Amino acid sequence: MSLSLSAMATRSAIAKMLGLVVGLAMLGRSLVTRVEASGPDFVPLYVFGGSRGDSGNNVYLDTTVKADSPPYGIDSPAGLPTGRFSNNRNLADFISTYLGSLRWIYSFWFHDGRWCQGNIITMPEQLEAFQRYKDQLAAVVAGGREQAERLVNEGVFLVTAGALDFVNNYYRLPFSARASQYTVAEFVDLLISELSKILVRMYELGARRTVVVGAGPFGCWPAILATRGSADDGECDPELQNAAALFDSQLNRLARRLNGRLGGVFFVAANSVTLANELIDNPEAYGKKHNSSFTLVMHNTPCNTRICFCTYFIR
Repeated sequence: MSLSLSAMATRSAIAKMLGLVVGLAMLGRSLVTRVEASGPDFVPLYVFGGSRGDSGNNVYLDTTVKADSPPYGIDSPAGLPTGRFSNNRNLADFISTYLGSLRWIYSFWFHDGRWCQGNIITMPEQLEAFQRYKDQLAAVVAGGREQAERLVNEGVFLVTAGALDFVNNYYRLPFSARASQYTVAEFVDLLISELSKILVRMYELGARRTVVVGAGPFGCWPAILATRGSADDGECDPELQNAAALFDSQLNRLARRLNGRLGGVFFVAANSVTLANELIDNPEAYGKKHNSSFTLVMHNTPCNTRICFCTYFIR
């Protein structure tokens, strides 16, 4: 618990991932208006999901996939890695800022005082950690469990879902057991079914304002461009982009279905593919100027300075 940036011309990989971050930050700005109307003096932000929103939990895991070395964190205040898969802050940090809370989200697994045995923190484990957090909160606030429950109810929950299930599972190279078992559509149905159970459990734990970020344009990730042969022309992988679009559309339906069942608007699905494309197509509307000079340079030594970064990625 706690919570990734690729181009040639308009559909560039770097621009798409930048669109995800900027678009969701704007979504956070709209949420704060709703929460501030009746909420507490601050807006708690609870972040669940995968590496797109991770604030450093990966550093404490038994995994080789860590964001603890350059060029990660190259634009952070200290110019050092922070455990985020980003050059600086990530989408959770941006949304937290727009909610008037912390500019930097802290790693929960470290502050929880527990070391995870394994290479991932599963969603059930994240929910267990959240239950422990609620117990700890009730023990320190003046109003006990009643006040703790109110704070949780008035908080914003951010969940990133889908992308890593595809990249590290269905499209895993060189062989994927899931791909041999399911079509893409069937795999999406499986993910949505499991996500539905998770969101219902979050509601039972007190979540009332939940934003679920879709799979997003993971077909544009640099690692995908490097492994699936699409780096030469700078274009995103169409098969993976189609899978992302299918997942996001099903996620929208899931949010509507759960809201109807629970009798309120408790879940909002953020279609990050649409948000990214909107930024690319209409950059001026977001105060940005389109820059088509980005390209991905493969097979270079990872850089650890801004000059090196510019040399490799902007030309």
